[in-house]
Parts: sequence; C-alpha cells; structure tokens
Amino acid sequence: MSNQAAEAANDVAAAGAALMVHASAVVVGETGILIRGRSGAGKSSLALCLLAAAGQRGRFARLVGDDRVELVGRNSRVVASGHPAVLGMIETRGQGIMRLDYESAVVVGLVVDLLPAEELVRYPDFEARHVGICGAKLPRLALLSDRSSYDCAHLVMAHLQHAEIN
Repeated sequence: MSNQAAEAANDVAAAGAALMVHASAVVVGETGILIRGRSGAGKSSLALCLLAAAGQRGRFARLVGDDRVELVGRNSRVVASGHPAVLGMIETRGQGIMRLDYESAVVVGLVVDLLPAEELVRYPDFEARHVGICGAKLPRLALLSDRSSYDCAHLVMAHLQHAEIN
C-alpha cells in the first residue's frame, strides 16, 4: 500500500462518529474482527472460514454482520454491529444467502484488510500494522485477496493466537 493510501486507510472516521462500511464482522473468542476489502475480495468467505476454523478449535465464534457493518467509536474502542436488515445473514457467492447465529455487536480488536498484490506491503511497519477508525487505533492484518479464504482464516487464527501470547 502506498503511503498516501495507508494514511487514508488510517484515518477512517473521527471519535464518536458512526460509520457504515462495506465489510464483514465476526467475533472469535472475545475478539471482534472487522474484514474489509473491495467487492468480491472474499470478505464473506473469510468470515465463514473463520467461523469454521474457530469451531474446529473449540472456540466461540459468531457472525456479527455481513455486507454492511456499522462502526461507532466509544471510549477509545470501536463497536461493530450488523445492519438490522441483514442481521444473521451472510452471502455465499453463487450459493445465495445463509442464515447463521449472530451477535448483535462486538468490540473490534482486529481489522483484516484483503488487498490486491500491488497494495500489499511485504514487511509492514508499525503504522501499516495499525489503522485509526472512529478515533481508536486498532491492530491491522493485511492479507492477499487472491489467497484462499481457508488460508487467510488460518493466518488470522495464528495472528490471534500470537497476539494472546504476547
């Protein structure tokens, strides 16, 4: 990602502002995960793979929102909730809409950006590994959007496990 693109991505909205974004959100354990990317990048597929990967590890996991997620800054944290019109629903491209158990809101603890190869930084610095949203600085994991959702889910799970150790 270029410096200008990184700066733009790192200043999404001010504290206290509500922001509706095209994204997916899940909760794994106690960590809310916001998944961003362009249309067709695999946000919904990654959300489904994360739910499956967490379930295989015996961890709590639920959908929070798909397609449209509202973000609100509260007390230096970001709360994500699904749009009321699509709560508990997730699109599987070419298969239609699935209904899943869901959580109505979660505190975001990790932002995953699915990026094309030309925007992915091989060795991201501290700034590239964080993003400012609604006045909060959140850990950010950038993944190649062309990578399989299965692989991305395992990378996210490894990131969560590493984050819990450190």
